[in-house]
Amino acid sequence: MIVVDTSVWISALRGPGTAEAEILRRLLDADEVALPVPVRSELLMGVSGIARKQLGLRLEALTLLYPTDDTWRTLDSWTERASRSGQNFSVVNLMVGILASEIAALVWSLDKDFERLEKLKLIRLYG
Repeated sequence: MIVVDTSVWISALRGPGTAEAEILRRLLDADEVALPVPVRSELLMGVSGIARKQLGLRLEALTLLYPTDDTWRTLDSWTERASRSGQNFSVVNLMVGILASEIAALVWSLDKDFERLEKLKLIRLYG
């Protein structure tokens, strides 16, 4: 399973002919994509009106990953671990990483923060 971050979705949605769009299409066709709810929210916040409704309906077909109480406890421990290493991450990026780790999935992102999360051995990247 691949957890796809907002950065990849935006690239694919804005440029249907991009490499990201093609790879994402293949992963979607293979039913290999999981969508963290924070990423879903970010995507829906970026569009309005009928486009939001259409995108929302398309995203409903994916496996959605919701935070649990354990997810929030993990957030605290990852934040502490990152801080000890001199690193800071956004809550959304940490949540994406944690939700991926909870299902032993890879993370696909164009955001360099995820490379730093992988160096801390908190996630594994796709690609």
